[in-house]
Amino acid sequence: MSSEIRNLKPSALWNRFADLNEIPRPSKHEEAVCAWLISWANERNIEVWQDDVKNVFMKKPATSGMEDRQTVVLQSHVDMVCQKNNDTEFDFMTQGIKMYVDGDWVRAEGTTLGSDNGIGVATILATLESSDIPHPALEALFTIDEETGMTGALGLKAGHLEATILLNLDTEDDDEISIGCAGGVDLTSIGTYEPENTIKENTIGLQITVKGGNGGHSGMDIHKGIANANKLMNRILLEAQESVDLRVSEIHGGGLRNAIPREANALVVLDKKDMDSMVAALESTASDLKAEYATTDPNLVVVWAEEETPEKALPEDVQNALLLAIAACPVGIHRMSPDMPGLVQTSNNLARVEVCCGDVNIQCLNRSSVDSEKWDHARSIEAGFTLAGLTTERGGAYPGWTPNPSSKAVEMLRSLYVEMFKEEPKVMACHAGLECGILGTNYPEMDMASFGPNIRGAHSPDECCQISSVQKFWNFYLEALIRIPKR
Repeated sequence: MSSEIRNLKPSALWNRFADLNEIPRPSKHEEAVCAWLISWANERNIEVWQDDVKNVFMKKPATSGMEDRQTVVLQSHVDMVCQKNNDTEFDFMTQGIKMYVDGDWVRAEGTTLGSDNGIGVATILATLESSDIPHPALEALFTIDEETGMTGALGLKAGHLEATILLNLDTEDDDEISIGCAGGVDLTSIGTYEPENTIKENTIGLQITVKGGNGGHSGMDIHKGIANANKLMNRILLEAQESVDLRVSEIHGGGLRNAIPREANALVVLDKKDMDSMVAALESTASDLKAEYATTDPNLVVVWAEEETPEKALPEDVQNALLLAIAACPVGIHRMSPDMPGLVQTSNNLARVEVCCGDVNIQCLNRSSVDSEKWDHARSIEAGFTLAGLTTERGGAYPGWTPNPSSKAVEMLRSLYVEMFKEEPKVMACHAGLECGILGTNYPEMDMASFGPNIRGAHSPDECCQISSVQKFWNFYLEALIRIPKR
């Protein structure tokens, strides 16, 4: 399938993207892709090195006539979100992404595509290896682990970069120039319980599944009202409890913190005589959910199947406290920005729920462009789980990127966009977690902006990248390199 991708234009960019997607590169497992980048640079006599946390750096002198321009950092992250459909057999640790062309879009076969942020990485590589692209002196920064903690950006020390302008190539709308982003913090609520033996006589197990949700990026897509499978599963169980005396044995839902969960499963125990009432309750809730999410998640379904009665289940008091705590956990938008119309200011994603064998693990990603509000919202989430007897740990906190309205780099990009496309771009902050805010802590004087091509469904198996938009982005990017101001 990669030959189909390699025939697309611009060929240098798509060929480097195809190369990249042949290499497994899950977050926190970037060793192979970093080794490939270093080998790639050495083969082309491009200066390359790594820092203490394994970010990769490259450097290339200015082309003739561009020596008097400011030095530019081109920055993208090498890791990718690894999500697949349940019926897709795929190992992200050993296999390359299987891509195909679908009209004007490049997609993957049942998995995430890796265009976030592989297109940015490929753009930088195509520039570094070129012999005919005019550009100022360039420094390339390929960060690791952006998707699950931003540890590459957080671990970057001062002194590695000399540039005065940074172009981050990690946004997903080709008519936007990003000048700010949200910060975030990971919340992990954990606890233990003593499982109780279930009664085998006259009882049955029932496996309940919520699936078919659209999923998506927990920052960029959070405003769309997409179904959160973990939240829906919890609602199903609570509503069923109103009709049937059931006991929860296991709950498994969601995956990565930065992906809106598409699927969730629960195994419950109930008396055989209550099965008709249970099915009626499930059908009622399923019908409500289908109607409520008809627009955002048209393929959402709730299915169930009988199983043998499991050996263990949650004690009734633990079950009630846990389900109520999850019901109280906020999901989606908490507050819109009062200063930037249309911008989500603060949100939460109930990303993962794991309840099994005496252990509870609930994972959230809380985002906000206002640091104080982020911590306040985090406390409200922690409070509900504390009342249920869980302990919440905070980790992976990173700052937001405060917009700089007087940025010369942003004004150059804005005016160039108007000149090339005869319309104003959207100069805005986004609710995703770009690395610019973190990088700015060690390089506070660096002028930063972010842009990229149209990518849809990032962080889900529906991820796709628009071919015509990549061409538009590439032409804009090349002209931007020429317009970099003098020192």
